Amino acid sequence: MSHLRHPIATARGLGSGKDGVHHWWLQRVTAVALALLTPWFVYLVLGLIGKDYATARLSLAQPVTASLLLIYVLALFWHARLGLQVVIEDYIHQRGAEVALQLAVKLVYVFAAVLSVVSIGRLVFSA
Repeated sequence: MSHLRHPIATARGLGSGKDGVHHWWLQRVTAVALALLTPWFVYLVLGLIGKDYATARLSLAQPVTASLLLIYVLALFWHARLGLQVVIEDYIHQRGAEVALQLAVKLVYVFAAVLSVVSIGRLVFSA
């Protein structure tokens, strides 16, 4: 009767499916945030072309602008990290290489996100 078993019942060593829906939702939420904020970001950057540092800093230091910029950058890094995680899971089949790449991706994106937060903070809080 083993031929009547569902293929899912025979899956071994593939991990649980508990986080799949959560991961899917996070990708969709960050995608929506990016879809809404990218036109604003492009408009912001185009408006800063040719401006001097003081003018650009003053513009970026506005509370609403800095907050939207922070949300945009964090959503961008989070979305990219989630996407690369899926690519690694789907295409890297050697366990050691997969774990190393996943760790490297997480570290790089955490570093980039922290660097972005610090940079935006310096723009906002510097004199």
